[in-house]
Amino acid sequence: MAKSKLLLLGVLMSLAGAVYAAPQPVTAPSGIQAYEEQEFIADFTKFKIGDTAPALYQTPEYTIKQFQLRNLPAPDAGTHWTYMGENYVLINDADGKILKAYNGDIFYHR
Repeated sequence: MAKSKLLLLGVLMSLAGAVYAAPQPVTAPSGIQAYEEQEFIADFTKFKIGDTAPALYQTPEYTIKQFQLRNLPAPDAGTHWTYMGENYVLINDADGKILKAYNGDIFYHR
């Protein structure tokens, strides 16, 4: 009887260890972070954070001035939002570096 109790205890402890070691589920980002992109395609080119945006998107004609209506955070001084390939992209004014990108579906975020 003592051996069976000891065996049962060993099995329970090994199961508890396996459950503890199991990978924890990753929670999905919420809010506007759910729309954040690390890379995207625009004009048949793949871009990622840190790349330089084409000169066309650095012009005033492509600057998004009503960022609030698109549920975008206010750009910092020296940056502006533009729209590239169905994505909203934050660009540094000085060198055109891509700082942040959001999927265009953020427009519908409530």
